[in-house]
Amino acid sequence: MILFNDQLIRREEARVDIEDRGYQFGDGIYEVVSVYEGKIFRLEEHLQRLSYCAGEIGIELPTSLEVLITNLYKLIEVNQLVNGQIYFQVTRGYAPRNHPFPAQPKPVLTGYVTRKPRPLELMKTGVKAITLDDIRWLRCDIKSLNLLGSVLAKQKAIEQGAFEALLHRNGKVTEGSSTNLFMIKDGKIQTHPLGNLILGGITRIVILELAGQKNIPVIEEPFSLKELYAADEVFVCSTTSEVMPIITIDGNPVGNGSVGPLTRKLQELMEEMLFAHQEKVQ
Repeated sequence: MILFNDQLIRREEARVDIEDRGYQFGDGIYEVVSVYEGKIFRLEEHLQRLSYCAGEIGIELPTSLEVLITNLYKLIEVNQLVNGQIYFQVTRGYAPRNHPFPAQPKPVLTGYVTRKPRPLELMKTGVKAITLDDIRWLRCDIKSLNLLGSVLAKQKAIEQGAFEALLHRNGKVTEGSSTNLFMIKDGKIQTHPLGNLILGGITRIVILELAGQKNIPVIEEPFSLKELYAADEVFVCSTTSEVMPIITIDGNPVGNGSVGPLTRKLQELMEEMLFAHQEKVQ
Protein backbone atom coordinates (compact mmCIF):
# COMPACT_ATOMS: atom_id res chain seq x y z
CA MET A 1 0.00 0.00 0.00
CA ILE A 2 1.14 3.53 -0.75
CA LEU A 3 0.04 6.98 0.31
CA PHE A 4 -1.68 9.15 -2.30
CA ASN A 5 -2.65 12.58 -0.95
CA ASP A 6 -4.82 11.62 2.06
CA GLN A 7 -5.61 8.03 1.10
CA LEU A 8 -3.85 4.67 1.25
CA ILE A 9 -4.24 2.77 -1.99
CA ARG A 10 -2.68 -0.23 -3.70
CA ARG A 11 0.47 0.60 -5.61
CA GLU A 12 -0.98 -0.76 -8.86
CA GLU A 13 -3.94 1.61 -8.50
CA ALA A 14 -1.78 4.75 -8.27
CA ARG A 15 -1.87 7.12 -11.24
CA VAL A 16 0.14 10.31 -11.73
CA ASP A 17 -0.46 12.38 -14.87
CA ILE A 18 2.41 12.53 -17.39
CA GLU A 19 2.22 16.32 -17.14
CA ASP A 20 2.72 16.33 -13.39
CA ARG A 21 5.25 19.10 -12.78
CA GLY A 22 7.31 16.85 -10.55
CA TYR A 23 7.92 14.59 -13.54
CA GLN A 24 8.55 17.35 -16.08
CA PHE A 25 10.31 20.03 -13.99
CA GLY A 26 11.35 18.34 -10.76
CA ASP A 27 8.92 20.86 -9.27
CA GLY A 28 8.51 19.45 -5.81
CA ILE A 29 10.07 18.51 -2.49
CA TYR A 30 10.58 15.29 -0.56
CA GLU A 31 11.50 13.72 2.77
CA VAL A 32 12.92 10.39 3.88
CA VAL A 33 12.26 9.33 7.48
CA SER A 34 13.64 6.33 9.35
CA VAL A 35 11.40 3.92 11.23
CA TYR A 36 12.86 2.11 14.24
CA GLU A 37 10.70 -0.48 16.00
CA GLY A 38 7.61 0.95 14.32
CA LYS A 39 8.28 4.56 15.39
CA ILE A 40 9.36 7.40 13.10
CA PHE A 41 12.60 9.02 14.26
CA ARG A 42 12.52 12.81 14.60
CA LEU A 43 9.30 13.18 12.63
CA GLU A 44 8.62 16.68 13.97
CA GLU A 45 11.91 18.00 12.55
CA HIS A 46 11.30 16.32 9.21
CA LEU A 47 7.86 17.90 8.94
CA GLN A 48 9.23 21.29 9.94
CA ARG A 49 11.71 21.02 7.10
CA LEU A 50 8.98 19.85 4.70
CA SER A 51 6.90 22.91 5.59
CA TYR A 52 9.90 25.22 5.21
CA CYS A 53 10.78 23.82 1.80
CA ALA A 54 7.17 23.97 0.63
CA GLY A 55 7.01 27.62 1.63
CA GLU A 56 10.29 28.44 -0.09
CA ILE A 57 9.00 27.20 -3.46
CA GLY A 58 5.38 28.26 -3.01
CA ILE A 59 3.69 24.87 -2.74
CA GLU A 60 0.69 24.45 -0.45
CA LEU A 61 0.71 21.02 1.14
CA PRO A 62 -2.38 19.03 0.05
CA THR A 63 -3.06 17.82 3.62
CA SER A 64 -2.46 19.20 7.08
CA LEU A 65 0.58 17.97 8.97
CA GLU A 66 -1.73 16.31 11.50
CA VAL A 67 -3.39 14.27 8.74
CA LEU A 68 -0.01 13.47 7.23
CA ILE A 69 1.30 12.15 10.55
CA THR A 70 -1.77 9.92 10.93
CA ASN A 71 -1.38 8.60 7.40
CA LEU A 72 2.35 7.91 7.77
CA TYR A 73 1.62 5.72 10.77
CA LYS A 74 -1.21 4.03 8.88
CA LEU A 75 1.32 3.34 6.13
CA ILE A 76 3.63 1.71 8.69
CA GLU A 77 0.79 -0.37 10.10
CA VAL A 78 -0.70 -1.60 6.85
CA ASN A 79 2.73 -2.49 5.44
CA GLN A 80 3.80 -4.08 8.75
CA LEU A 81 7.00 -2.02 8.73
CA VAL A 82 9.14 -2.49 11.83
CA ASN A 83 12.49 -1.05 10.71
CA GLY A 84 13.06 0.82 7.46
CA GLN A 85 12.24 4.11 5.81
CA ILE A 86 9.34 6.05 4.39
CA TYR A 87 9.86 8.21 1.32
CA PHE A 88 7.25 10.86 0.60
CA GLN A 89 7.14 13.77 -1.81
CA VAL A 90 4.92 16.66 -2.79
CA THR A 91 4.79 18.03 -6.34
CA ARG A 92 2.97 21.08 -7.63
CA GLY A 93 0.74 18.65 -9.49
CA TYR A 94 -0.66 18.39 -12.97
CA ALA A 95 -0.78 21.34 -15.38
CA PRO A 96 -0.20 21.75 -19.13
CA ARG A 97 3.56 22.04 -19.56
CA ASN A 98 4.59 25.67 -19.04
CA HIS A 99 7.38 27.12 -16.90
CA PRO A 100 5.27 29.54 -14.78
CA PHE A 101 3.22 28.14 -11.93
CA PRO A 102 -0.32 27.11 -12.90
CA ALA A 103 -3.03 29.51 -11.78
CA GLN A 104 -4.79 26.85 -9.69
CA PRO A 105 -2.26 24.19 -8.77
CA LYS A 106 -3.37 20.88 -7.31
CA PRO A 107 -0.38 19.50 -5.39
CA VAL A 108 0.10 15.74 -5.25
CA LEU A 109 1.54 13.88 -2.25
CA THR A 110 2.80 10.32 -2.60
CA GLY A 111 4.66 8.08 -0.19
CA TYR A 112 5.80 4.50 0.27
CA VAL A 113 7.85 2.34 2.63
CA THR A 114 11.14 0.50 2.08
CA ARG A 115 12.84 -2.17 4.19
CA LYS A 116 16.43 -1.12 3.59
CA PRO A 117 18.57 -2.38 6.49
CA ARG A 118 20.80 -0.17 8.60
CA PRO A 119 24.39 -0.01 7.22
CA LEU A 120 25.90 -1.46 10.39
CA GLU A 121 28.89 -3.19 8.79
CA LEU A 122 29.96 -0.05 6.92
CA MET A 123 29.55 1.97 10.10
CA LYS A 124 31.96 -0.39 11.84
CA THR A 125 34.64 -0.49 9.14
CA GLY A 126 34.36 2.98 7.60
CA VAL A 127 34.09 3.88 3.93
CA LYS A 128 35.98 5.62 1.14
CA ALA A 129 35.18 9.06 -0.29
CA ILE A 130 36.32 11.26 -3.15
CA THR A 131 36.16 15.04 -3.55
CA LEU A 132 34.40 16.86 -6.38
CA ASP A 133 33.41 20.39 -7.36
CA ASP A 134 29.98 21.28 -6.02
CA ILE A 135 28.03 21.93 -9.23
CA ARG A 136 24.59 21.96 -7.61
CA TRP A 137 22.24 24.94 -7.59
CA LEU A 138 22.49 27.64 -4.93
CA ARG A 139 19.46 26.61 -2.86
CA CYS A 140 20.72 23.39 -1.35
CA ASP A 141 18.72 24.21 1.79
CA ILE A 142 15.58 23.22 -0.15
CA LYS A 143 15.10 19.44 -0.28
CA SER A 144 14.05 19.60 -3.90
CA LEU A 145 13.30 16.82 -6.35
CA ASN A 146 15.97 18.43 -8.58
CA LEU A 147 18.80 16.07 -7.65
CA LEU A 148 20.77 15.69 -10.89
CA GLY A 149 23.89 17.39 -9.50
CA SER A 150 23.84 15.05 -6.51
CA VAL A 151 23.14 12.03 -8.71
CA LEU A 152 26.12 12.79 -10.96
CA ALA A 153 28.40 13.25 -7.95
CA LYS A 154 27.25 10.02 -6.31
CA GLN A 155 27.72 8.12 -9.57
CA LYS A 156 31.32 9.36 -9.89
CA ALA A 157 31.94 8.16 -6.34
CA ILE A 158 30.51 4.72 -7.11
CA GLU A 159 32.57 4.46 -10.31
CA GLN A 160 35.71 5.09 -8.24
CA GLY A 161 34.79 2.53 -5.62
CA ALA A 162 33.79 5.12 -3.04
CA PHE A 163 30.75 5.48 -0.81
CA GLU A 164 30.36 9.25 -1.07
CA ALA A 165 31.48 12.35 -2.95
CA LEU A 166 32.52 15.25 -0.70
CA LEU A 167 31.73 18.52 -2.43
CA HIS A 168 33.59 21.82 -2.39
CA ARG A 169 32.71 25.25 -3.75
CA ASN A 170 35.13 28.17 -4.18
CA GLY A 171 37.76 26.46 -2.06
CA LYS A 172 35.42 25.56 0.80
CA VAL A 173 34.00 22.12 1.56
CA THR A 174 30.19 22.06 1.76
CA GLU A 175 28.71 18.58 2.25
CA GLY A 176 28.37 15.16 0.66
CA SER A 177 26.25 14.42 -2.39
CA SER A 178 23.52 13.01 -0.11
CA THR A 179 24.95 13.62 3.36
CA ASN A 180 26.13 16.29 5.76
CA LEU A 181 29.88 16.33 6.41
CA PHE A 182 31.87 16.68 9.64
CA MET A 183 35.61 16.74 10.29
CA ILE A 184 37.36 16.35 13.64
CA LYS A 185 40.66 18.02 14.52
CA ASP A 186 42.27 18.12 17.97
CA GLY A 187 39.07 16.90 19.61
CA LYS A 188 36.87 19.55 17.99
CA ILE A 189 34.07 18.82 15.54
CA GLN A 190 33.71 21.17 12.59
CA THR A 191 30.97 21.38 9.97
CA HIS A 192 29.72 23.88 7.41
CA PRO A 193 27.19 26.34 8.89
CA LEU A 194 23.57 26.33 7.84
CA GLY A 195 22.64 28.45 4.84
CA ASN A 196 21.77 28.05 1.21
CA LEU A 197 24.84 25.93 0.40
CA ILE A 198 23.91 22.89 2.48
CA LEU A 199 20.81 20.99 3.53
CA GLY A 200 19.79 21.33 7.15
CA GLY A 201 19.98 17.61 7.84
CA ILE A 202 17.96 16.05 10.65
CA THR A 203 20.78 13.69 11.64
CA ARG A 204 23.04 16.76 11.61
CA ILE A 205 20.78 18.25 14.29
CA VAL A 206 21.09 15.05 16.33
CA ILE A 207 24.91 15.06 16.07
CA LEU A 208 25.09 18.65 17.31
CA GLU A 209 22.74 17.84 20.19
CA LEU A 210 24.78 14.80 21.24
CA ALA A 211 28.02 16.77 21.06
CA GLY A 212 26.50 19.50 23.22
CA GLN A 213 25.30 17.00 25.81
CA LYS A 214 28.83 15.59 26.14
CA ASN A 215 30.56 19.00 26.03
CA ILE A 216 32.35 18.13 22.79
CA PRO A 217 33.44 21.41 21.12
CA VAL A 218 31.66 22.16 17.83
CA ILE A 219 32.69 24.76 15.25
CA GLU A 220 30.12 25.66 12.59
CA GLU A 221 32.45 27.31 10.08
CA PRO A 222 33.52 26.47 6.52
CA PHE A 223 36.82 24.65 6.07
CA SER A 224 39.09 24.06 3.11
CA LEU A 225 40.09 20.90 1.26
CA LYS A 226 43.54 21.25 2.81
CA GLU A 227 42.00 21.23 6.28
CA LEU A 228 39.81 18.27 5.35
CA TYR A 229 42.83 16.24 4.21
CA ALA A 230 44.60 17.05 7.48
CA ALA A 231 41.66 16.06 9.70
CA ASP A 232 42.06 13.47 12.46
CA GLU A 233 38.64 12.00 11.70
CA VAL A 234 35.92 12.58 9.10
CA PHE A 235 32.36 11.32 8.96
CA VAL A 236 29.17 11.97 7.08
CA CYS A 237 25.62 11.60 8.33
CA SER A 238 22.12 11.26 6.97
CA THR A 239 18.82 9.58 7.75
CA THR A 240 19.86 6.39 5.94
CA SER A 241 23.64 6.49 6.64
CA GLU A 242 23.37 7.53 10.30
CA VAL A 243 26.98 8.28 11.46
CA MET A 244 29.20 6.96 8.66
CA PRO A 245 33.00 7.15 9.16
CA ILE A 246 35.18 8.18 6.21
CA ILE A 247 38.58 6.43 6.41
CA THR A 248 40.08 7.45 3.05
CA ILE A 249 39.61 10.55 0.88
CA ASP A 250 40.89 10.58 -2.71
CA GLY A 251 42.92 7.46 -1.90
CA ASN A 252 44.64 9.01 1.13
CA PRO A 253 43.98 7.79 4.69
CA VAL A 254 42.10 9.97 7.14
CA GLY A 255 44.14 10.01 10.34
CA ASN A 256 45.49 6.49 10.76
CA GLY A 257 43.06 5.10 8.20
CA SER A 258 40.62 3.57 10.67
CA VAL A 259 37.45 4.69 12.44
CA GLY A 260 38.41 7.31 15.01
CA PRO A 261 37.45 7.32 18.70
CA LEU A 262 35.24 10.41 18.64
CA THR A 263 33.33 9.18 15.59
CA ARG A 264 32.85 5.85 17.36
CA LYS A 265 31.63 7.68 20.45
CA LEU A 266 29.03 9.59 18.42
CA GLN A 267 27.86 6.31 16.87
CA GLU A 268 27.41 4.84 20.34
CA LEU A 269 25.55 7.90 21.59
CA MET A 270 23.18 7.80 18.64
CA GLU A 271 22.68 4.07 19.11
CA GLU A 272 21.69 4.69 22.72
CA MET A 273 19.22 7.30 21.54
CA LEU A 274 17.70 4.92 18.98
CA PHE A 275 17.66 1.73 21.02
CA ALA A 276 18.14 2.41 24.73
CA HIS A 277 18.15 -1.29 25.63
CA GLN A 278 19.63 -2.84 22.52
CA GLU A 279 23.16 -3.87 21.61
CA LYS A 280 25.37 -0.94 20.58
CA VAL A 281 27.33 -0.71 17.36
CA GLN A 282 30.73 -2.26 18.11
